Amino acid sequence: MGNHAEVMSLQKWLGEEPWRAELPHSRDSHSLIWITRGQGRAVIDGVLRGVTVHTALCIPAGTMIHLELSAQTFGTVCLVPSRGLVLMPDQPTILRVRDAQAQGELSTLLETMQREQSSKRPFMDEAMNAHAAMLTVWLRRAIIDQRDDRLDLSAAQRLTMAYAALIERDFTSGKSMGDFAKSLGVTPTHLTRACRASSGMTASELLTKRTVYAMRDLLETTDHPANRIAAMLGFKSAAYFSRFVLQHTGKTPTDLRKSTAKLQPAQ
Repeated sequence: MGNHAEVMSLQKWLGEEPWRAELPHSRDSHSLIWITRGQGRAVIDGVLRGVTVHTALCIPAGTMIHLELSAQTFGTVCLVPSRGLVLMPDQPTILRVRDAQAQGELSTLLETMQREQSSKRPFMDEAMNAHAAMLTVWLRRAIIDQRDDRLDLSAAQRLTMAYAALIERDFTSGKSMGDFAKSLGVTPTHLTRACRASSGMTASELLTKRTVYAMRDLLETTDHPANRIAAMLGFKSAAYFSRFVLQHTGKTPTDLRKSTAKLQPAQ
């Protein structure tokens, strides 16, 4: 995206391939997700949350997230540049918007941004950022209105969130789950127990799935050689990387790229 806010459908934001939504990952921009139909689950910073109609999720850039949504789930996403002038909350926020007026205000703001974006008139970027600033006003008001609804985090959830933040920072370093546990001052067994209680996944699964997302993204969207991608992701050898790809996709790096290329529309 450019230096201005952008609006798109939830389906476009998630991507056509299911793994892009279902594997843990992070985005470079802040995201405000407005669910208008359907339900599902969101795992944000390793903590599992339910998602229903009229749920707004504010996800700061760099936050680990993955979504498991029903096929009938629809919504709109506003992307805000992380280094822009529009300020967004620096912590993930989930809002159950029960008030009809507040629901209408948010939907209207997003629809106005969609129309502005489609018009491509002069100064569109300035207009989009101005609308995004109004969106943050709505968001701050909603957070104040729902301050009594905030959930107290358990010790397991706080530990899992700290682990998820470390993964996002260092998953390309080649560190093992045990290395991360040591950094957090806990045993691997304790960390695994906390992650399973918070996210439904073990600590090793969370780390592995984050690496799988990055591996697939680099193989399918860049032309970097496999050995370079292996080095970028902290693998000790290209051979070990190839075995990792085969184990988690059923294909070699070359075959995975070929199968992806066949799915791309002709230019």
